[in-house]
Amino acid sequence: PDAVAVVDAKRADSIYPYNELSGCGVGFKLIHAFSIRNGLAFSDIEPLLDLVAISIAADIVPITGENRVMMHFGLKRLNANPSFGLRGIIEICGLSKKPITVNDIAFKIGPRINASGRMMNGKEAVDLMLAGDMSQAREKAVNIDKYNEDRRELDKRITDEAVDFVDNRFNIAEHKSIVLYNETWHKGIIGIVASRLTEKYYRPAIVLTKSGGMISGSARSVNNFDVYKAIEACKDILENFGGHTYAAGLTLKEENLSEFKRRFDEISFEEIESKMMQPQITVDAEISLNAITPRFVQELALFNPFGPENENPVFVTRGVLDAGGSKLVGRGFHHIKLELVDRTVSEPVQAIAFSSDEHFKKIKEKQPVDVCYTIEENRHGGSTYTQLLVRDIKG
Repeated sequence: PDAVAVVDAKRADSIYPYNELSGCGVGFKLIHAFSIRNGLAFSDIEPLLDLVAISIAADIVPITGENRVMMHFGLKRLNANPSFGLRGIIEICGLSKKPITVNDIAFKIGPRINASGRMMNGKEAVDLMLAGDMSQAREKAVNIDKYNEDRRELDKRITDEAVDFVDNRFNIAEHKSIVLYNETWHKGIIGIVASRLTEKYYRPAIVLTKSGGMISGSARSVNNFDVYKAIEACKDILENFGGHTYAAGLTLKEENLSEFKRRFDEISFEEIESKMMQPQITVDAEISLNAITPRFVQELALFNPFGPENENPVFVTRGVLDAGGSKLVGRGFHHIKLELVDRTVSEPVQAIAFSSDEHFKKIKEKQPVDVCYTIEENRHGGSTYTQLLVRDIKG
């Protein structure tokens, strides 16, 4: 483009040593370079690190290298002295009295900030970030939370429509990827819907809709398939595209849609192996419940911050039983709050298994099951306790 400079860590001719920065991270590094050249102290720009941490988690970029460093110090800032705007959204998320983690950003803070742009034009989120006091911040945070509720309802409706199409009008057995187009779908929601389809069918998914006379889409991928490179291979029929290995966006003319679908389907068919379309969980170690001591949990915490390419260790424990207090919880009662024991402990270990209600009957019947999980520290009512975040149940 006709510009004084194009600052992009992913430029083919870039000599910058780290190319996985988020967009906000690129902006921060530009500010950092400006501050160095103009003799400004780092303390002048350090307050911006809470925003950088939000972007790293919400953009699902790898938490490696420079991202890991900025996330570490950004989380410190977010927990100790966040901006007024972020403090407002932290309050509305119910996170004021607990340490904020990458997961909190990815699943609570980030979606709410994004909801303003998804449902409207994003101005409310900008106003939130620019709030000069807590009164303004709380007002904007309440509005954004309402947008997020609207987003959830729209997300469910469009996801249901997409799933119905795949199940009834799309021969999934013949395809290793999913590309769907519906001109009525809301542009702000299609990325979420693509994620839902990838989770359900274990295939890369691209969801497209009409926007401003063009077709715009969002893509999400499975492990070991670089969706950005697959889209890049079709660049001659695209107007615009961008993203990274696991998530990307694209814009094309309507007359190129059929050709794009054909090419992307062909690329995915050639590159995706059958095992990549099966849900897989890599387990780091098998342990008994008595291994989960306070010291063990503290040592695991040293590996923080966790995220893409620096994943929270996954453990498996076999032959666990319900201690008697397990129950269904959450909206629709699809999640299981577990109290687990095995032969090595008598005191129950707390756990939560999301969207796992199909396992509840055998658990309440005290059938032994194998569980794989990550370990978290939670705070509630001023006390801290260890909780297992269950990834899968087998038995």
